[in-house]
Amino acid sequence: MSEEVLRRPIWRHPEFARGSRDMVGVSLGIAAWGLVTGVAMAKSGMPLPLSILMSLLVFAGSAQLAALPLIVSGAPIWMVWAIALCVNLRFVIFSAQWRPYFAHLPRWQRMLHGYFTADLNYVVFMSRFPEPRPSPEQRPYFWGGVATNWPSWQFPTLAGLLLADSIPTEWGFGFAGILALLGLMYSLLTDRASWVAAGVACAAAVATVALPLKLNVVVAIAAAVAIGLLMDHVTPTEAKPVEDNT
Repeated sequence: MSEEVLRRPIWRHPEFARGSRDMVGVSLGIAAWGLVTGVAMAKSGMPLPLSILMSLLVFAGSAQLAALPLIVSGAPIWMVWAIALCVNLRFVIFSAQWRPYFAHLPRWQRMLHGYFTADLNYVVFMSRFPEPRPSPEQRPYFWGGVATNWPSWQFPTLAGLLLADSIPTEWGFGFAGILALLGLMYSLLTDRASWVAAGVACAAAVATVALPLKLNVVVAIAAAVAIGLLMDHVTPTEAKPVEDNT
């Protein structure tokens, strides 16, 4: 890549536009899930300013929906934090996977990346950069995805908060987000190891669905990572040819 391109601001980098475009395909699913979350927060009885603040600060639909009834019922704050932590444990794994790409950045930049990390932009990024090594194109691509992903969540959430009386929760918009994630996941299943890991994750999630605090999601992720590492360890690698220097 030319030095002129590297000197451009992030938002003018070609990868920024590509990252934004790649997130457009799943933005409708994200928007539908955000709309449902906004409606749920409004109908819970939580004050509107507090709901908006929660959406902006937490930026995690599953954690918001899990913590919402506890907040409304006046549960102890430690319980609310514990529920949100358990539901969001998958982001620990996301962060570990992203470490080879962004570990060289200053801490405040890594924390900012962490705030904007979401399930779908993680999947899209890994599809674009499967090799775990840093490159100049990765940050512009990441922020391009954020430029689509963040407003696709926040604006529909705000709409759900303001229009809750006109949008019945029975419409089931949230399922669109699940379909978007399934479509992306299918596109990433390119070899036997990924198919086996996905199958193990599904089986683990169903087998442990009775666990509280949605811990079955954490179990499924851990099982998939474990089987993936195991298969990577036991699968023989192709021997590289030895160069003849004579």
